Amino acid sequence: MSKFRETAALFLGAIPVFLGYETLKGDEKFYSNILMPVVHSCFSPETAHNLAIKLLSLGLVPKGKTQQFDKLSCKVFGQTFPNPLGIAAGFDKHAEAIDGLNKLGFGFVEVGSITPLPQAGNAKPRVFRLPEDKVVINRYGFNSCGHDVAAARLDKHMKGRIVLGINLGKNKESFDFTKDYTDGVTKLGKYADYIVINVSSPNTPGLRSLQGRQKLQDLCTNVVAVKEGLPNKPSILVKIAPDLTEDDKQDIAHALLQSKVDGLIVSNTTVARPSTLVNSHKSERGGLSGKPLCEVSTKLVADMYKLTDGKLPIIGVGGVWDGKDAYDKIKAGASLVQIYTSLIYEGPPLVGKIKRELNQLLEKDGFINVAEAVGADHK
Repeated sequence: MSKFRETAALFLGAIPVFLGYETLKGDEKFYSNILMPVVHSCFSPETAHNLAIKLLSLGLVPKGKTQQFDKLSCKVFGQTFPNPLGIAAGFDKHAEAIDGLNKLGFGFVEVGSITPLPQAGNAKPRVFRLPEDKVVINRYGFNSCGHDVAAARLDKHMKGRIVLGINLGKNKESFDFTKDYTDGVTKLGKYADYIVINVSSPNTPGLRSLQGRQKLQDLCTNVVAVKEGLPNKPSILVKIAPDLTEDDKQDIAHALLQSKVDGLIVSNTTVARPSTLVNSHKSERGGLSGKPLCEVSTKLVADMYKLTDGKLPIIGVGGVWDGKDAYDKIKAGASLVQIYTSLIYEGPPLVGKIKRELNQLLEKDGFINVAEAVGADHK
C-alpha cells in the first residue's frame, strides 16, 4: 500500500477516536451503516484488519461511555471476568493490541493462533467479506509471528489488566504436533490466564484429524502435564470445529474429560456453505464465520454441555451479533461468549450494545448473574 493510502487509512481510522460513541444507539448505527461500510469500500479485508490492529496497538481507540452492568461479572477458570464478552482468537493474531482491545470494554482477550516458528500462512487474497450474508471466509493458514516475537510483546503487556487467553497452533510443516503445543505452553504459558489448544482450524492440512479420541486425549494429557510445571498453572482449553458427527462429539467429550483439561471453546469456523449465501465469494475455500454459524454453534454448545455433564466451562463463539445471541449461547451452556466477525461489520459500539442487551435479558428473566443462566435451557 502506498504511503498516501496508508496515511489516509490511519486518518479515516482515527476519526472514531475523536468522535467517541457516547450516544450509544445513535453511534451504533453510525458505525454499522456509515463508517464500517466506507472503510470496507476503501480497503481490502486484510488491509482493513491490519489497520485496525495498528490503531489499537497505538491506543487510538474510540472509548465508549463507561457503563456498569451489575449482572455481568462472573468467575470462570478461577478468574474474575468483569463481563463474559471476549474477542476471539484470529483478531489479534500476533499479540499486538491487547491493551487497545481492553479499552473497548471486553471482559477478556484471546490472542493467536501462535505457532512455534514464524510462518507466512497461505497466499493472498485469503480473506473475503460477504456483507449481504453477514459472513467472512478466511484461509489465513496460521500466519504467525512465532513464539519468540509473541513472548517479547507479552513481556511488555501489563499482566492482570485483563484476563488473557493465548491460542496455540502447529506449524504447517511440523511432524511433531505434540511438541508444537507443549513448547507453546512452556514458552508462553506464564503470560496466560488460559491456553487454547487449537485443533480445529480448517486451513492447516491434517489439523482437524487431531480431534479424534485417542490423538486428542494423548495431546491434551501431555499439555496438561506441562502446564502443571508452570507457577501460574494456566487453564487448558480445547477449541473444536462445528463440522462434527455425533460420534465425533462423543469422542471429544470423552477425551477432554479423561485428560482433565479445564474447558472448551465452541466453535471454530465451518467448511460448510449454507444454501442461503448470495455473495459471489460464497464458494471461496476456507473457514466461514458470521451470522449463519450462530444457530449451529449454539446447538453444539448445548450438545457438548450435555455430553460433559456441565463439568467443563464452555466459551461459546460463532455468529454472535447481539445480546440475544450471547444469551442463547449462555442458556445453552456457555459460561463466556466471544465475537469476531460481527465486530468487523458493526464496529466498536457493538461491545457495549451486547453487554447492555445481555444485562437487560438477565434482569428480565430474573437471573441475579450470568452464572445462574448458564445451561438454563437444560434445567
